[in-house]
Amino acid sequence: MGRGGNAVTKTTGARPARDAAPLSQAELLRYSRHLALPEVGLEGQQRLKAASVLVVGAGGLGSPAALYLAAAGVGRLVGRPKLEAARERLADLNPEIRIETHDARLTSANALELLDGYDIVLDGTDNFPTRYLLNDACVMLGKPNVHGSIFRFEGQASVFHPPLGPCYRCLYPDPPPPGLVPSCAEGGVLGVLPGVIGVIQALEAIKLVLGRGETLIGRLLLFDAWSMSFRELEVRRDPDCPRCGTRPDGQGLIDYEQFCGLTPTEDAIAKASEWEIGARELRARLAGGDAPALVDVREPHEAAIASVAGATLIPLRTLPQRIAELDRGREIVLMCHHGQRSQRALELLRQAGFARLKNLRGGIDAWSREVDPAVPRY
Repeated sequence: MGRGGNAVTKTTGARPARDAAPLSQAELLRYSRHLALPEVGLEGQQRLKAASVLVVGAGGLGSPAALYLAAAGVGRLVGRPKLEAARERLADLNPEIRIETHDARLTSANALELLDGYDIVLDGTDNFPTRYLLNDACVMLGKPNVHGSIFRFEGQASVFHPPLGPCYRCLYPDPPPPGLVPSCAEGGVLGVLPGVIGVIQALEAIKLVLGRGETLIGRLLLFDAWSMSFRELEVRRDPDCPRCGTRPDGQGLIDYEQFCGLTPTEDAIAKASEWEIGARELRARLAGGDAPALVDVREPHEAAIASVAGATLIPLRTLPQRIAELDRGREIVLMCHHGQRSQRALELLRQAGFARLKNLRGGIDAWSREVDPAVPRY
């Protein structure tokens, strides 16, 4: 695995400043294998006990990360959501640590106060607004941000920690347009993948606490589970970064839903509703005399799981080449799993001159819930 030329990889300055915590006899036995490592030893394990990590998100990434941090003896852990289940599991794993939970949505209003009490932030979230919020709050507070993301068979991990290295905005200055990047629910993810990336995040947090080893500061680790291969890219600080650059914008924490284009205006909502149809309304239309054509833009392997009778399968990726198969004079209702891909299909057909179009709101999942429970949900 190649190393970036001038990437910053040492963790100098990243360790918690608080005094080391003494270990009980039970802890000496529990962490004996750590204590046998000269790179960890008694001092390192005491640092782990004194450290605190904020795990944001207790899902696919946060859960395995929290488990291994707890097992390693990180003294204070906190996470959200799925709080009670996470608390019970971590307490069973290691009763020597303190587990805190915050049953609140992370927002621009509470992020600085919440993050300020912890040494390290571990980002286990799955949406862009929260990623940018965490990044900006970490930069403002000087906290290391242990990043992980997953999609299909691929994962990424890095540590963002100016001034030792770049921040998340140095790598991704702007969020992608809404709907361009499918969610894991829409695009799928191999079940074991978040475990791999979550464990890597836990490892990075442990090295930051110890102040030993080489971290992913300044490096982006790319993992392809399907080919079982790792690559890494050097990531440099951007001097023009609006958050950690030489001339930061000084905006403070902003409206990240709006920044990511996820807060539509009333006018946009009204216009979108003109191009949508609900599952129950579609059922009534299909039973009427002027039934619309139903086009399913999912992939064949998804249609094999669940489908709506009478729908024509034209995967979104093939739609530009198969436009000629569609009847321009007939109303067309587009559908997918949850409605995102069919919305992109609608925009594509509108640009091609189609005027009678509707998007099935909520996709086949809404059809299963509201119309026909015999259609499997997945």
